[in-house]
Amino acid sequence: MKIALAQINPTVGDLAGNMRLIADAVARGRRAGAHLVVLPELAVTGYPPRDLLEKPHFIKRNRQCIDDLAGRTEGVAVLVGFVDENTAGRGRRLFNAAALLAEKRVAHVVHKSLLPTYDVFDEARYFEPARETAPAEVAGVSVGITICEDVWVQAPPRRPYAADDTDETATFGVIQLARAADSRRLYTNNPPDALVAAGAGVLVNISASPYEVGKPERRRSLLSRLAARHGVPVVMVNQVGGNDELIFDGHSAAFDASGVLRAEAAGFAEDLLVVDLDHLPDPPPAREAPEVAELHDALVLGLRDYCRKCGFADVIIGLSGGIDSSVTAVLACEALGPEHVVGVAMPGPFSAGESERNARDLAAALGLDCRVVPIVDAYEAYLKTLAPEFAGRPFGVAEENIQARIRGNILMALSNKFGYLVLSPGNKSELAVGYCTLYGDMSGGLAVISDVVKTSVYALARYANREREIIPGRIIERPPTAELRPDQTDQDTLPPYDELDPIIRAYVEEAWSADDIIARGHDAETVRSVIRMIDRNEYKRRQAAPGLRVTHKAFGVGRRMPIAARYD
Repeated sequence: MKIALAQINPTVGDLAGNMRLIADAVARGRRAGAHLVVLPELAVTGYPPRDLLEKPHFIKRNRQCIDDLAGRTEGVAVLVGFVDENTAGRGRRLFNAAALLAEKRVAHVVHKSLLPTYDVFDEARYFEPARETAPAEVAGVSVGITICEDVWVQAPPRRPYAADDTDETATFGVIQLARAADSRRLYTNNPPDALVAAGAGVLVNISASPYEVGKPERRRSLLSRLAARHGVPVVMVNQVGGNDELIFDGHSAAFDASGVLRAEAAGFAEDLLVVDLDHLPDPPPAREAPEVAELHDALVLGLRDYCRKCGFADVIIGLSGGIDSSVTAVLACEALGPEHVVGVAMPGPFSAGESERNARDLAAALGLDCRVVPIVDAYEAYLKTLAPEFAGRPFGVAEENIQARIRGNILMALSNKFGYLVLSPGNKSELAVGYCTLYGDMSGGLAVISDVVKTSVYALARYANREREIIPGRIIERPPTAELRPDQTDQDTLPPYDELDPIIRAYVEEAWSADDIIARGHDAETVRSVIRMIDRNEYKRRQAAPGLRVTHKAFGVGRRMPIAARYD
């Protein structure tokens, strides 16, 4: 049987646009001689549709799309994800479903059995789990159809991260504990086992599996073990593209009955992978790209799709001459083209001369439009206005933050006037400990690197310079500084980032306690100080711009911590 895996980039809610993508993929699959064209989970609605699922007319139109598509399936079968209604009179009113369309009709419908409710997933809020599952026949082959989480019953562990691991290629690893997130994938039923026991000769999985660093390799491992365990081929199609903070990496794949990867679609791009299960190709070469390259590609895709799907053609960035805004500018130019990126240098009373020079040199290397808007006069006007209220009090955080807020206001004014999307350059390390200013450097419509710790930002900067110097070397070498008071550096307030970042990962991403982290060799006073900063700055993160998720625990919809809390 020949199968076409249609790795498309749907937009949530855009039923008409998604159907055009689906129809085009079906046509290409038919021309390639496929017996079956497979499309991703909830391809009709886009994933995740969230509370659009509460709109009855949206559900009705989604079903009409399936019926319309079924009428155009002459000569080829189609497997596509959609939302089905539960007519049983009990349970939640919807199913996450897959429709098998053939001979101009809906030949078979499968409902998702395992509904994830961890991290960014909230499927039990909307969907009823499948009550039964059975294979379907396509071109004389018994096909076991699963939907994303249905095959994650025995998820492989994330790659361990050692507290003293300083190898740049391992910068993005994560800490693994027995009680970590993977242990939540404990289900009472096993859909692949049931399907193979019922006679399925091939397992097909339709997915909307969001990206996180290391996830593509874990997914390959999962599917390989699944195929080898049951002795049947396994094919999986995964959505690609960005939808809000989530990024989907694609990497649709086919594995033979012994678990060997025999074909794989592109990463971070739309693709149509056609495989003949009776004549599978030789295994592809092993992927050797470093994780920083994968992270870079994910951020570029997430930024591009956020702009495209939200209707923004141009973005604007405050160029401080520092590492974070420089990396953000590089990603923006790659995502949109430098002609669609505006950089604004806003020198203030404490800005070093090299900061503006760094910003100009970066802009010249990238080819983006760089403007200079000094803030000294505005800052002095603020101080004059506030002088009666501030009388007798020393210079402090209030005066520092006024500068950041002036810069935020300038960027938002230019956004309002010209329709630019403001990109916030804050990284995960800063957001974690509150080293950022509400309504200042946190202003923006998208926080591009908000799930990237500072040490990883440096890795991205070095990756940007892999072929030629784009980010001036002096930006990478310069001690990081907010430049809000004389001779300021980040390390006046924070531990060095190579000490800070592992603590943030352990506490935020792995939920380790202070004692756990200290036992790994970190200084006790530093650990407790960092944890206090993380906990007390939840209110700031709740007001931050949406950020692109690239780890398994980002500051966003997947992390729901209380603000008014006294947890010790």
